[in-house]
Amino acid sequence: MQFSRALRALPVVFWLGPSAPDASLAAQARYRITTDGAWFFQEAGGKRLARLARGAQVAGGDARGDWLAVTLKGWIFATSVAPTPRAGFDLAVTRTPEENLRSAPAGALVGKLPQGFLLAKVNDGDTDRWVHVTRTGWVQTGDVEPVATVVSSRTAADSDTAAARQPPGRSPGDEGGSATPGHRPGVSRGDTSGGAPDPTRVESARRTVLYRAPEGAPTGTLAPAAPLRVLSRSGDWTRVEIDGWVRSGDLQAAPAGVLVGVSAAELRAEPQRYVGQVLRWTLQFIAVQKADELRPDIPNGGTYLLARGPLPERGFVYVVVPDAKRAQLDALTPLATVQVTARVRAGRTRFLGNPVLDLMSLETLP
Repeated sequence: MQFSRALRALPVVFWLGPSAPDASLAAQARYRITTDGAWFFQEAGGKRLARLARGAQVAGGDARGDWLAVTLKGWIFATSVAPTPRAGFDLAVTRTPEENLRSAPAGALVGKLPQGFLLAKVNDGDTDRWVHVTRTGWVQTGDVEPVATVVSSRTAADSDTAAARQPPGRSPGDEGGSATPGHRPGVSRGDTSGGAPDPTRVESARRTVLYRAPEGAPTGTLAPAAPLRVLSRSGDWTRVEIDGWVRSGDLQAAPAGVLVGVSAAELRAEPQRYVGQVLRWTLQFIAVQKADELRPDIPNGGTYLLARGPLPERGFVYVVVPDAKRAQLDALTPLATVQVTARVRAGRTRFLGNPVLDLMSLETLP
């Protein structure tokens, strides 16, 4: 049938989703929801259960005519679910009228689940605020499109942990060996006529795990010899740019004059480069504090937010709060996830090396 032939004809692409799929789903085909508000059904042609978000990815199973079995997997607020006695399920949504299912804690929207929606719990990665859950059901094939994958991020992270620690250019098990004369391992050869290699143009030396941030969660996998461009370096980590293609409908423009995707590691590595720049960061709020002489980068006695981030980075960030915005702090609770737009005051503090930002706007995320 046309739908199956389309899947076989797809080129192989990397899946760089916001969260790593579980190893148990790695062998299943993945599909993207193409219709905003597409229905998730209990059975093929059966009861409608929930609506899915356009762009959400699901694991596919059996196909029956115009119907496709799929598995939802994501994260939901722990306070919005409760245990259920229903056989085969662990939890039920308790929030009225519905609650969001997200691809990761505070991640992209997967769907809106109504009160009473049943879920099975995934026994890994739960936090105090979020629960990892799954549910199998059906969608209409007209509401999805297939997405080919090379390998799941989590599988790569498990199998390549040792490989990732090897020096660049050396395969696991190599005890020595010599690189090609005049060529640094991991650097693209380009013109081999004798010119010096371009240090900003590199390639992956082996199948390589891609991370959203240093020491962060895996977000994808690069095949050997994938062409990359070096953007910055921080200690044992290198930020790279991948040359590839995505669907235009899956993109949205960043706010004018606001930098997105900049890590705290970059600010620490090049503290002067970003001073005065406006960033948008997602942070985990810790506490409201007053500056003292140990933090000379903040006016003495000034109010600032102590936070971690930008997520998933775990380092500390100081966000200086102007008097006009202090009223917003009353509604914040410890460990809340917030999105801030802020101007960089210092790429790293004098004593502790943490970035300092001046708050422009703040929004609490679910």
